[in-house]
Amino acid sequence: GNHRLVHERGLCSPELEKQLHALEAQGYTLTLLASEHEVLALFAVADSIKATSKTALAQLQAMGVRSIMLTGDNQATADAVAQEAGLEQARGNLLPEDKLAAIKTLQAQYGATAMTGDGINDAPALAQADIGFAMGAAGTDIAMEAADVLIMNDDLGRIAQTIALSRRTYAVLWQNIALALGIKAVFLVLALMGDATMWMAVFADMGASLLVVFNGLRLLRK
Repeated sequence: GNHRLVHERGLCSPELEKQLHALEAQGYTLTLLASEHEVLALFAVADSIKATSKTALAQLQAMGVRSIMLTGDNQATADAVAQEAGLEQARGNLLPEDKLAAIKTLQAQYGATAMTGDGINDAPALAQADIGFAMGAAGTDIAMEAADVLIMNDDLGRIAQTIALSRRTYAVLWQNIALALGIKAVFLVLALMGDATMWMAVFADMGASLLVVFNGLRLLRK
């Protein structure tokens, strides 16, 4: 079991507690093997943070996106990982319902909120978030089912790319609406003044459609 389970069973001596806290402060996730009366073995595992993940988090921060870590690991481990990754806030010891409640709180506080996860424990929060990103390479089926976007190569940089593309799409959408309505408005004024011609009508119809299509094709440019 984990540190919390062993502690609740009263099997943690002061010496063991000191050792566990020291390992957790270094970012290790702990698993303990215990009998009914004592702890028999201690396993400390730490995941290395990808350089691409640090870059992706920096990109999100530059885009004005605030990133918060939600994890079931203990708070000390969460803080150590967050510090190494460059995250400003981490919340540890979270059960699935705690992650769900955290997403609801963030939505009420900040508005639109995204969630990234890959495990069964992340599924409720992924479903609650305004947009859920599931890491597909190592993700569980239930997490992928609950998410809106599936990232197949587990590269967090894809999240920043998705947000950037979404913002560009939103801008082009409004440009197209303004362009189409503007052309229609000009033709309407000319028609009311009696100066409109058949070719103007063709341009206001087909020409506006072509301009909107060509403007939308700009999204294909990287």
